Amino acid sequence: MHFLFPLLVILLQSPGARAGEIIGGWEAKPHSRPYMAYLKFSIENKDSKCGAFLVQEDFLLTAAHCWGSSISIILGAHNIKEPEKTQQKIRVLRAIPHPQYNNQTFNNDIMLLQLEKKAKLNRAVNLLALPRMKDRLRPGKRCTVAGWGCDIAKKFPNTLQEVELKVRKDNECKDKYHKYYNRTTQMCAGDPKERKASFKGDSGGPLVCDRVAQGIVSYGRNDGSNPRVYTRIFSFLSWIKKTMNAHEY
Repeated sequence: MHFLFPLLVILLQSPGARAGEIIGGWEAKPHSRPYMAYLKFSIENKDSKCGAFLVQEDFLLTAAHCWGSSISIILGAHNIKEPEKTQQKIRVLRAIPHPQYNNQTFNNDIMLLQLEKKAKLNRAVNLLALPRMKDRLRPGKRCTVAGWGCDIAKKFPNTLQEVELKVRKDNECKDKYHKYYNRTTQMCAGDPKERKASFKGDSGGPLVCDRVAQGIVSYGRNDGSNPRVYTRIFSFLSWIKKTMNAHEY
């Protein structure tokens, strides 16, 4: 899969689209989002970071474009620069990107990470619920995104940040991203009137609505403008369950 990444990097640096950062947000209450994981990996010997979230004691979800070598995970973190007692550092046994992931359009931008051992669940480390098949969010629904991604000044915070976003109509992202946007596997969120968005480093984190993971931070314009695109999780429920069952210990 290494041949995919030069193309991916070109796309992310183009005027059209760029992966995940939090703009216009605020610092989250420490450990109020116990499902969040800090993900580090390498692409062509360059360190990169993403978000991920725990959906089973030994599995996390993230974006497929967060795939690389030397993947490491930190659970239970608030300040990723401090050796907090709540942190659990567990090695990744295998990364499983969706087999139909397209690194040029970001379609099927979803990946499972299986841990070498199960995480210990507690107040700082816990699971995030996945949607049911019948769930379909209406435009205007308020949801949140969290991550350690940088702000509009390109500064990366040490502590977890969060922001509230609105679900948008599909045609708003279709008009903005044209051939890249797929309303079946992607969803649109943000508010063009507000300077609030996910941005670089937040990719792979969850779009949470009523304590349920409905989307995964995927891509958007590199100027941080809204709306932005999120992988629609309920479209992949059967793949998620089938894949986790196939890799049980």
